[in-house]
Amino acid sequence: MTSVDAQHNDPPSPSPSSSSSFPDLHGHGIRLRPWDADSDVDVAAWLRGLTDPEFRRWNTPLKQVDDLADARRSLRAKALGMADGSTASYCVTDAAGGAVLGHIGVNAIDLVLSVARVGYWVLPEARGQGVATRALAVVSRWALTELGLHRLELGHALGHEASCRIAERCGFRYEGTLRGAMFEAGRNDVFRDLHLHGRIATDPEPQLQ
Repeated sequence: MTSVDAQHNDPPSPSPSSSSSFPDLHGHGIRLRPWDADSDVDVAAWLRGLTDPEFRRWNTPLKQVDDLADARRSLRAKALGMADGSTASYCVTDAAGGAVLGHIGVNAIDLVLSVARVGYWVLPEARGQGVATRALAVVSRWALTELGLHRLELGHALGHEASCRIAERCGFRYEGTLRGAMFEAGRNDVFRDLHLHGRIATDPEPQLQ
């Protein structure tokens, strides 16, 4: 569990690049839509997001994405998750102009236990505009109402204060520190602590400022 959606796996077989069982989402001046592995714009944005130094400071993906071919394969894997309902991977865009701003995902969706994990990242040029907060507010409302989940979890590396503030603004209460629960930056053999936040369907809807 991290504050970003950092796990990528290659698909076992070809699949439509943007097939989805989930709707587009709208609110707070943004639109959330599926990523499109056939779009050069989307692939380039995905690569920039996952190779950004700030992203890599706080997150270590299980599978590195280092070039456009990696990025396209990664997005095809996301499309498979969207199609089978196991993950909702959204491209965060500006509602007015359509510019790509970042990513947010509702991951590891478990409809039996009624729980999922949320992760996000924002492109460098879109930071400081409340993009992650607005996207998290939109996707959380949807997941806890229309999708019917009871609980959402959000985790981030200890020391990632910006992510901590975003979680709290969106009603994700701090629930504790998980020791050695995620990889250190750039390592998969050394671990660091994680802050766990949670929000349940019966929590009051936060009022964004």
